[in-house]
Amino acid sequence: MVARTVKLLLCSSALALGLTACNPTLRNHGYVSSEKAKPQQVEPSVDTKATVLARLGNPSTKGTFELDTWYYISSTRERLAYLRPVNQERQITAVVFNEDGQVQAVAEYGLDDGRIVNFVGRETPTRGRELSVLEQIFGTVGRLPTDRLTGQQNIPGGGTTGPGSGR
Repeated sequence: MVARTVKLLLCSSALALGLTACNPTLRNHGYVSSEKAKPQQVEPSVDTKATVLARLGNPSTKGTFELDTWYYISSTRERLAYLRPVNQERQITAVVFNEDGQVQAVAEYGLDDGRIVNFVGRETPTRGRELSVLEQIFGTVGRLPTDRLTGQQNIPGGGTTGPGSGR
């Protein structure tokens, strides 16, 4: 009776441990807003760079070509056991400023607004032929310049003392 109880306890513990391993792990990345200060509360024509910076803090990133655009980015990822993490939620708030530093527009983007970009793995061809590993290793055997070994040539900036070097 005791052995059966121990087996039942071990089996139920293993089952509970196995089920907890399948629970998803949620992680927040990027900008974390507070209840007082959310990027959505920025008002065009009212707020300035100083008020946005004081309320929200530094942006996640600034525009590469549009330096007057600040982005506040936050995302939530779900990871399940050994599988690749999946973005569950993404929120991007773009704050656009005019030349005077006042907020001109506020735009919000979500996970549905993203686009999948396919990277091209092609290489740019070069002239000539490709050398194998052995050709690269043994390609210079027998081709050593003998005039440089004997010091008979005047090399600019070099320390050789051949004829005509002036030393």
